Amino acid sequence: MESVAKKGMESYRFGSVDYIVFLGMIVLSTGTGIYFGCIKKSKRKLEEVEPTLPTTMPERRKNDFGSEKMSEYLLGSRNLKVFPVAMSLIASYISGVTILGTTSEIYNYGTQYWFIAIAIVLQGIAVSYVYIPVFSALQVGSSYEYLEMRFHSVIRSIASFMFILDEILFLPFIVYVPAIALNQVSGINLHVIAVVIVVVCVFYTFVGGIKAVVHTDAWQVLVMFLSVLAVAVLATVYANGLNVLFDDAAKGGRLIFNNTNPSPYVRHTVWSVLIGGFSYWTSFNAVNQTMVQRYMSLPSLKKARASMAIFTIGVAAFVSVCCYVGLLIFEMYKDCDPLSAGLITHDDQLLPLFVVQSVGHIYGMSGLFIAGIFGAALSSLSVVLNSTSLVILEDIVRGCFKMQPSERASTILVKSTIIVLGIVALSLVFVLEQLSGILSICTSMTAIAAGTTFGLFTLGMLVPWANTVGTAVGGIASALLAGWISFGTQFTIAAGELNSQKLPVSVEGCVGNVTLRENVWVDEEQVFPLYRLSYHWINPIGVATVVVVGALVSLVTKPTNIKTLDPDLISPVIHRFLPEECFNGRNLNAQAHKNLLNVS
Repeated sequence: MESVAKKGMESYRFGSVDYIVFLGMIVLSTGTGIYFGCIKKSKRKLEEVEPTLPTTMPERRKNDFGSEKMSEYLLGSRNLKVFPVAMSLIASYISGVTILGTTSEIYNYGTQYWFIAIAIVLQGIAVSYVYIPVFSALQVGSSYEYLEMRFHSVIRSIASFMFILDEILFLPFIVYVPAIALNQVSGINLHVIAVVIVVVCVFYTFVGGIKAVVHTDAWQVLVMFLSVLAVAVLATVYANGLNVLFDDAAKGGRLIFNNTNPSPYVRHTVWSVLIGGFSYWTSFNAVNQTMVQRYMSLPSLKKARASMAIFTIGVAAFVSVCCYVGLLIFEMYKDCDPLSAGLITHDDQLLPLFVVQSVGHIYGMSGLFIAGIFGAALSSLSVVLNSTSLVILEDIVRGCFKMQPSERASTILVKSTIIVLGIVALSLVFVLEQLSGILSICTSMTAIAAGTTFGLFTLGMLVPWANTVGTAVGGIASALLAGWISFGTQFTIAAGELNSQKLPVSVEGCVGNVTLRENVWVDEEQVFPLYRLSYHWINPIGVATVVVVGALVSLVTKPTNIKTLDPDLISPVIHRFLPEECFNGRNLNAQAHKNLLNVS
């Protein structure tokens, strides 16, 4: 096995063309930051901006974050273009973790996961017509402002702290996973790679603000997509044809599209992928600040919806390409599993190995692929840095502590936060490398935060009678239940009390003496049922708990008087069920505006 591993590792080295392609990514990233931060001057034009909703309500905000300069830095003065923002939305979600994880998921568990593309399309519709209109009408700078408008400042503060903790825990994964991939292919020290990723990203985010982030994201996403697409196309050309590819996948048990097993314990079924995938993707894309900040950087609701449409199509297509590449990986290694053969030590290394061994002989291909992974890391990291600094200023300093810092103080705070978060990301990479168990803990924490926070917003927008007490109780119940299930599952897996659901692999075609690892079967009936659930169900359980508990508690603890409720705080899909009294104030404003126009 050692000889096989050694033979494989000899090919994990960059050529000069690969280095040129890869360095081009770094130069373009830093150049974009310099251009938007130091060269391009802000051109202020008096334009008639399309209203955010088909109403005649006056704008609610005069200044974002207390000054026009901070509004320009963090929101682009709410006047960015649709396509760059749509690309930035894709960058907000697609990271190196997504690319490497999706391909290995198909290789190990089959194509049932491909149904996630359908869930992505459905969430795009829900986000566009249920959630974005509310944020657009209120003209929020931070999504968590909504929670104070609808409920109480305490709810806003708690959700904001959860977001910050969630993003900090996510930081090291954004850096660590692509660093491993680049280390495997190039041989460059992992720590050097991590430092380069963080320094480059912090630099252009610090200098250029959201404009640098959005425009850098745009071409980084294109490079990322082209790199994976090029690998897919070229690997297909060098394969034995599509018929053989799908025949081998079917024989290997990977071609699965109709697993309708009702058991919630099966990792991927039609129901778990569609329902769980829809809930998870919606929870992130509907209310997470990294996404809402980009919706709010556009001048109108129509353009925000257009960016979401491009995002939905782009991500569904990209994930589908990654799933297809997963099948190509299985086709290549169907007779010699790389993990069993010692060619790799972790499933996330499957794709880099495949790229090197299938198309690595083509000049520049390894460099293009790693540039795509590197770009995905940079774009995701820059989005987190930019959004988290905004939340700290708007929700913690201005919202929680009720401070009103000057423009200069705000600028220092935001830019200092970006630097500190970069240092934290780099520090946590070293922690992640040393403590293998930290991975599952961080994954569990992010799952808890996503489901609970999304539930709070859903309760506020879709349940008119929900009050502060009900929301608080629902949020606490959701966090406790999701935490119980998530951590319990991780401890159960660590104790070896759950069977692996990985599909069978073969080592018959391996060179040398290679044997499969022996899988020890355990009786899962002895395990507490909630600890056996597929990971897809954790998020919808958390969301449902907030909504159901919050709605019921609100009913018995002085529910909100719906007649006095501002309709803009409720999703438009619920407006038809609201009493006419809700819209009296809006109608008076509309009539006054109409009269003013008639006079002029």
